[in-house]
Amino acid sequence: MYKVLLLNKIAKIGTNEFDGGKYEVKEDVSAPDLIMVRSANMLESEFVDNLIAIGRAGAGVNNIPIEKCAKQGIAVFNTPGANANGVTELTVAALLLASRDIIGGVEWAATLTQDVAKAVEKGKSKFSGNEIKGKTLGVIGLGAIGGMVANIAVQLGMKVIGYDPFVTVEAAWRLSSLVSKAASYDEIFEKCDYITLHVPATKDTKGMICASAFEKMKQGVKIINLSRADLVNASDMKEAISSGKVSKYITDFPTDEIINVPGIISIPHLGASTEESEDNCAVMAARELIDYCENGNITNSVNYPGVSSPRNGMNRLCIMHYNVPAVISSVTSAFAADNINIENLVNGSKGEFAYTIVDTHSAISEHIVDEVKKINGVIRVRSL
Repeated sequence: MYKVLLLNKIAKIGTNEFDGGKYEVKEDVSAPDLIMVRSANMLESEFVDNLIAIGRAGAGVNNIPIEKCAKQGIAVFNTPGANANGVTELTVAALLLASRDIIGGVEWAATLTQDVAKAVEKGKSKFSGNEIKGKTLGVIGLGAIGGMVANIAVQLGMKVIGYDPFVTVEAAWRLSSLVSKAASYDEIFEKCDYITLHVPATKDTKGMICASAFEKMKQGVKIINLSRADLVNASDMKEAISSGKVSKYITDFPTDEIINVPGIISIPHLGASTEESEDNCAVMAARELIDYCENGNITNSVNYPGVSSPRNGMNRLCIMHYNVPAVISSVTSAFAADNINIENLVNGSKGEFAYTIVDTHSAISEHIVDEVKKINGVIRVRSL
């Protein structure tokens, strides 16, 4: 029986995916084979040898030591797109919050005690703003969320410019034909009245919204960041708000540095906090873990390549290894030495790591497993 450790509260609809006869799912399991996590910090965690995979019920994985896991042969999965609708809807709300002082108006109205209707008509002008129709929105990142935001903004009458150097063909097909393609980040900065960020935090994107970026933007630009806190340089943002370069900054990531700063609206990380998003993420993460555990298929891993193949009743050897020469030829030689025919072999690589699945109708002996483990560059071997 496989042991599944829950590091956070995971929606029951997701944990119900695990077959009770094959899996033990608890919050206090020792020596787990699988881990499901949402926001728990695992960066300093030590992992037992039998741990084979971690499923993050969400898209961001900055709370998991990705490279450390890869080196230990632990596949880390996430659930891109499962919470897309929840984040997209909050982005639309953020566009409106950036345009009109709704929060300030509501807080002021709550202080009124008498002659309320008269006071409202007299004081409401303090909270006026602008409409978003006809304004230009720059969408940085056109994946599941960014693409949906771009399409909705078009329907709301905005002019939309998108930029994503890594956009997939599938994502591009989903975009409205009315979404213009920017040639660079700078084009977004220079042309847009609103800018919304929908990219992961990487070495190339961290701090991308900073003083040098603000210099290229329109006066009074409005910025929305429901993606990752460190995409924006907080001190530079405060200066841009103070000078009026940025008229509103809406973020889903409150920090000590920006909380209660006039012009900055801090939402308490509500992007994926809907019942539907949490259910979708839990189900998707559970299914990814089950398919990997039982069939060796990798889908939506952040540290190993996506490699999958139907089982068709065959025996299967799953090999995690470094992306170096001669590993695959050594694997096939090990099978040949035992006079076993390989029916199917699939392989993929992601950076310095690779993954290979070998299928055969013959039984895979312990001898073959041991021989493959000895191959230079091999990290983990599982026989299924």
